[in-house]
Amino acid sequence: MSQDNKSVKVRVQMFGNFLSSMVMPNIGAFIAWGLITALFIPTGWIPNENLAALVDPMVKYLLPLLIGYTGGKLIYDARGGVVGAIATMGVIVGADMPMFLGAMLMGPIGGWVIKKFDTLIEGKVKTGFEMLINNFSSGILGGILAIISYLAIGPGVTALTTALVTGVEWMLDAGVLPLTSILIEPAKVLFLNNAINHGVLSPIGIEQVKQTGQSILFLLEANPGPGIGILLAYCFFGKGTAKQTAPGAAIIHFFGGIHEIYFPYVLMHPMLFFAAILGGVSGVFTLSMLGGGLLAPASPGSFLAILAVTPQGAGSYFANIAGVLVAAVVSFLVSVLVLKTSKSKEGNLEEASQKMQEMKGKKSSVASALTATAPAANTEFNPENVGHVIFACDAGMGSSAMGASLLRKKVKEAGLDIKVTNTAISNLPNDAQVVITQEELTPRAVQKVPNAYHISVDNFLSSPKYDQLVSQLKNGNNGTDKQTEEPVEKAPESDSGVLTKDNIFLNKKFESKEEAIRFAGQVLVDGGYVNSSYIDAMIARDQLTSTFMGNDVAIPHGTEEAKADVIKSGVAIIQVPDGVDFDGNKVRLIFGIAGKAGGHLEILSAIAVTCSEMENVEKMATAKTVDEILEIIGSSFEK
Repeated sequence: MSQDNKSVKVRVQMFGNFLSSMVMPNIGAFIAWGLITALFIPTGWIPNENLAALVDPMVKYLLPLLIGYTGGKLIYDARGGVVGAIATMGVIVGADMPMFLGAMLMGPIGGWVIKKFDTLIEGKVKTGFEMLINNFSSGILGGILAIISYLAIGPGVTALTTALVTGVEWMLDAGVLPLTSILIEPAKVLFLNNAINHGVLSPIGIEQVKQTGQSILFLLEANPGPGIGILLAYCFFGKGTAKQTAPGAAIIHFFGGIHEIYFPYVLMHPMLFFAAILGGVSGVFTLSMLGGGLLAPASPGSFLAILAVTPQGAGSYFANIAGVLVAAVVSFLVSVLVLKTSKSKEGNLEEASQKMQEMKGKKSSVASALTATAPAANTEFNPENVGHVIFACDAGMGSSAMGASLLRKKVKEAGLDIKVTNTAISNLPNDAQVVITQEELTPRAVQKVPNAYHISVDNFLSSPKYDQLVSQLKNGNNGTDKQTEEPVEKAPESDSGVLTKDNIFLNKKFESKEEAIRFAGQVLVDGGYVNSSYIDAMIARDQLTSTFMGNDVAIPHGTEEAKADVIKSGVAIIQVPDGVDFDGNKVRLIFGIAGKAGGHLEILSAIAVTCSEMENVEKMATAKTVDEILEIIGSSFEK
């Protein structure tokens, strides 16, 4: 595939992920609305006129506002979310139908507008007027957008939604709706599943529910039948690891609703795309014939979730169960035919899992259920020819510097004459040989230097892959004792003042990682190391890829674009004895980083080496004085 085609695919996936990211965090609200609808409307399980009054306000106001807020927040954090919600209110009031598509449009627009405004006035607001300007700017701009969306956007989106619903009804009447599976089933495996389901089908389906009481659109993508048929075929007729893992994958897929777990099995035998397509076509045909449909989106696409939002009545349950069953049977039979007649060798499940993650553009939450390790890109390289290993992260000044310090130490101890440096992904050289990145960033690194050997790690401080790489290099490399430690670029400025006692804080408590990151950023601002806008860049960097490094340590720092906000190198240390949650990981030591011309790297290297030992982390997390922490790090900086 050409680089241009890859770039187009990545952009499509990013756009699809953005659409679904506005809906996915709010699925709980959709489920709540669906259950209240199923229970209390006049045709529900336990009709209740008073409680049924919740249905219309939730679908007209609550759900679109949540989508609009989330869309704005994705663009510009909470401030963007607030303006996005205000702008969304205009399309809500300006239309007679639920404005999901309108919210998905106005939410991001609101976030973008306030972000651009803040960029324009940055550094121009006099001290003491910041809160006044911030509040009035969001209110005024949000109000203007609400008026525009009320007068123009709402009617336009109404017309579009009406046309789409009419088109769906025409497809149903013409009997061609099943043919949509020809596009939907392959697109699922290409990781446009959430974008299709929640970005396109759900908004139209909810409007259809308002008109007809249920919608078949909720089952076009969520039907687990095609996937379970493929996995069952592997259970009986697969080989090796694929056959061994298929039963567990089938349970996760069918009852857990995580469809992506069957994608690698399809990628191992691309002919199985036909099994998924024919299963999807037959399932939709069955649903169309029997009048199947759901009251609300079934997310995740679990069989149990489908039953939970099926309209009351034996006919509805029969139709939906039949739609799943027929899709599973057809998919199973076609899959058996493919597996039994295939002359190709059994595919590599690890490679297929990695390919799935590359297409997804981020780490898969279920890939570990299929394989313990999955190579990122090229799986073969000649250790004898390797002279340079590069750690890469978004900005090239935090996590990658720490990882490079640790590996450089191991390489030196192994007596290898190999250079280890760090850089930003955007600065990776075209002739890079070995590139190490966090798992979430590996697809970007692969796209930048596809011919390099890529290694993905989820813990920069204690990954076993460092020792594995050193072993590979040593066994295939005539190491000598001539190894000269290749430091990361020496700073032209002194380390003096990079870390002072005033930058170290003990016994802090935070309610969220954002609060913790903002505190670390403010320390850097107060110390004169960075401009105040650097704090938002630290939040953005963590949202891009978690700054959790492992061993109870996080190192929040700015994005690559925020380097212009750095005045001089600085490091802040915040001790959080009780811990703060970083994406499900407990963090007790936070190192806020700002790097200018490499002036922070000597201290960062010392921190990395120190924190690679959990015993040292424990001592620092329980230290009673600032001097204890400085002594444990053991660097030569101003005390």
